[in-house]
Amino acid sequence: MSEQNKPAVFKVTIDNITIDVAPGTTILNAARQIGGDVTPPAMCYYSKLEGSGGKCRTCLVEVAAGSTADPRPMPKLVASCRTGVMDGMIVKNITSDRVLDAREGVVEFLLLNHPLDCPICDQAGECHLQDLSYEHGNAGTRYEFTRRTFKKEDIGPFIQLHMTRCILCYRCVYVAGQLTNQRVHGVIDRGDHAAISTFISRAIDNDFSGNMIDVCPVGALTDKTFRFKNRVWFTKPVDAHRNCDNPQCCGKATLWMRGDEVYRVTVRKDPFGEVQSYDGKPGWICNTCRFDKKQARDWVVEGLTTISRHSVIGANKYKILEQPKETIEQVMDGRKPKLLMDIHSISEVNKPGIELSELSRPAHSTDFKKADE
Repeated sequence: MSEQNKPAVFKVTIDNITIDVAPGTTILNAARQIGGDVTPPAMCYYSKLEGSGGKCRTCLVEVAAGSTADPRPMPKLVASCRTGVMDGMIVKNITSDRVLDAREGVVEFLLLNHPLDCPICDQAGECHLQDLSYEHGNAGTRYEFTRRTFKKEDIGPFIQLHMTRCILCYRCVYVAGQLTNQRVHGVIDRGDHAAISTFISRAIDNDFSGNMIDVCPVGALTDKTFRFKNRVWFTKPVDAHRNCDNPQCCGKATLWMRGDEVYRVTVRKDPFGEVQSYDGKPGWICNTCRFDKKQARDWVVEGLTTISRHSVIGANKYKILEQPKETIEQVMDGRKPKLLMDIHSISEVNKPGIELSELSRPAHSTDFKKADE
């Protein structure tokens, strides 16, 4: 097909929902346009980082039909973050037993060496691995061997590395490589010995190193200024901004407050846990805004951050109290629900002047009206 005859949009069906997407869109991003449970989970893919994806395998999907021109199914499950859509493609995510079974196996592999220290981990409550293991993991483990462990390591003045928790998603490496002038950390060794570490006697001290904490999907990289100070669900996240002197810093952030005290500052995130974009660019913030501006007077507070009501962080933090709609009035032709409890004037069963609730004896047939009365 020539370039002129190619369609402007591709029709792709994911879990029986058909949408139009632009050519070049990946299956994962097409599913994100639908949203909800149709969207595959992703632990390594980050749309704002070039080269990310294809490592964790949690986004595997089944392609039941490759395209309209070639409707044959793909024989193996594919990583939706690295597979582009074709016109007429049919994809199965939660409607495929193969996908759910494979995702359960992937989660089991991710948890092989991961410690069960959620009660003491600062990432608890906003950890993607927690959500993934809850939705697709098993209650127990079959692993009988010694888990690999690493010593805690300070890789900079503000960041502590817990390599035991790391799942090698490479996000922090991409952040350092794409936001800073010189990356001083990466993956060392291979296989089961692979680990994130810095060059010998080097520390991460660039102006945007704090963004490594925000992109980490687990508790491997933690903020040393926030460690063990509070639980995220006890804090109140608010959107705020300031005029930052760094031209690469967007100056828009989320303040995690308790009372008037600012416990930490992070980038603003979208529903998929990625940094929000402003003017077509990712809204990264510098270390000055993140670590040095911990006073509310340093910021212009815009309002409460929009948190999913299903997140533990959103508990009791709704902008508007959502209450179920009262339907009794519609069923009872506009009569108030309280009238249903006033049986003396509404039911017309008992005789006027007799209050059944005030009787000091059991009700008798003489207390009620007869059919001819």
